[in-house]
Amino acid sequence: MSPDSAERALLAERIIAEQEERRRLAELLHDGPVQQLSAIAQMADAALAAIGDDDGERAEEVLARGLELARTALRDLRALCDDLEPRTVRELGFATAVETLARRLSAGREIELALDLEHADELGDNALIALYQILREAIDQASRRGSPTRIEVSLRPTANKGAQLVVSDDGLPERRQGVLDALAERAATLNARFDAQVDESRGTTIRIELPPSAARR
Repeated sequence: MSPDSAERALLAERIIAEQEERRRLAELLHDGPVQQLSAIAQMADAALAAIGDDDGERAEEVLARGLELARTALRDLRALCDDLEPRTVRELGFATAVETLARRLSAGREIELALDLEHADELGDNALIALYQILREAIDQASRRGSPTRIEVSLRPTANKGAQLVVSDDGLPERRQGVLDALAERAATLNARFDAQVDESRGTTIRIELPPSAARR
């Protein structure tokens, strides 16, 4: 393949990956905050109708439920904003942001976390932000799926001057193909190679290998 053909193929892959990421975010917005806001509007209508019927108790009950749902929608929207641009990575640095994230996600779950991130500063900002998003989702899913006792995370350079992120846990194996597909889609935005090894006795290991061009941007 000529250099021009390789560059066009790489650009095509990147465009497809970006389209998939936009589709994923659109689905998250539609299935989450949009549905929640629709329900809140219906609850407000019901509360007004109850007030019109002089049923204060009913109106208070509906408004309380609507307020609870509004707070949930706010949390979800903040999470989506952070998903688009994780400010903690820029503000704290990758290693500190990951340590903070790991402590928060594992709080109260008695999970041992082993982090090897000493090479993180060698990567570009865009690569680090994308890897942080992948890592956050991987740790969160591992914590939820089957009570792991240990999660190991390493980010190291590869021989070709790229980088490899490895996340492994000793919990129940990841059987949800949708979770793996979502992580693979995120990796595709970096033109990275995604691999998942699921072992019944040893848990799940996820590897993301970035090419040199993606690792430096």
